[in-house]
Amino acid sequence: MSVASTTAAKLVHQIFDLQRAVRCVAAANLRGDDTGVALQGVLRFVGEGETRATQLAERLGVSAPVLSRHLAELLEQGYVVRRPDPEDGRAQLIALSPAGVEKLRSIEAQRAATLQGFLQDWSEDDVEETSRTLKKLAESLRTSARAKTAGSTDTTNFVEE
Repeated sequence: MSVASTTAAKLVHQIFDLQRAVRCVAAANLRGDDTGVALQGVLRFVGEGETRATQLAERLGVSAPVLSRHLAELLEQGYVVRRPDPEDGRAQLIALSPAGVEKLRSIEAQRAATLQGFLQDWSEDDVEETSRTLKKLAESLRTSARAKTAGSTDTTNFVEE
């Protein structure tokens, strides 16, 4: 089964359009918030479980210096903690603090409520079908050779304690 180049091009356009729409919605919801979109993204990935900064940078697709700046801000705000990696004393593990867990829960709840408001004319089936399709697309992209380091964005366990 192969996808035509024109169909793939349409999908690329739709993905970029979706990204722009999500950024606009996220930016509108950030007024007065102490974490921007980038910091929220870091929180989201740290919320999936304790990890080394190098692995986190790979999964986020950012350089070590960029991640270091983001982590410094999140540490200052009390949302993440560091501890020495017991397997390698030179490395550190990054995890959410209790305040970080609460912040991430708040961010996710706000985003869900905002999206729920925008989808008032959608049926539950529409949302479920879209969710399945987006999950399938993300899985296909992650398994591609160029996306091996993207990692999971499974939301089923992102803030479990």
